[in-house]
Amino acid sequence: MKSLTTMLVLGLIFTASYGQQKNELSDPEVASVAVVANQIDISYAEIAMDRSKNKEILEFANRMTTDHNAVIQQAVNLVTKLSVTPKDNAVSQSLLNNAEKTKKKLLQAKKDKFDKLYIENEVEYHKAVIAAIKNLLIPESDNQELKELLKAVLPALEAHQKHAEMVQKQL
Repeated sequence: MKSLTTMLVLGLIFTASYGQQKNELSDPEVASVAVVANQIDISYAEIAMDRSKNKEILEFANRMTTDHNAVIQQAVNLVTKLSVTPKDNAVSQSLLNNAEKTKKKLLQAKKDKFDKLYIENEVEYHKAVIAAIKNLLIPESDNQELKELLKAVLPALEAHQKHAEMVQKQL
């Protein structure tokens, strides 16, 4: 099951890479997308911590909260150093709008279906975010420090995806 976020992000990457209208995100817009993507996963984790009783799901959700808050802090430190303010844009707004739909699905899921739905979304969400960083955010960034930050978080996101896949197999 592909999440709505996955389809949206992959569509954005396709448009940026092959479409007639390139996104051409500025560095403040790239920073906004990066922060928003992390905030979204924290919001999913908070729902999981509230709704799940499964030990593996709760540990995974706690890790998402901790790790994604750390990435947000790194981004805040960088934009402060560079005297840049993240700028809202169509990509970050689309992510936020889609996240609301996903959160609604998570909140409405029956208790016996929640864990499976949450972890499936996490697997797909991390795949989509990794693809977006590699194929959209890094190529669109002009600032080398921003590019390096985006590259530096990729291994953690890949570890999150593998962890989510492991939890998914255990369910």
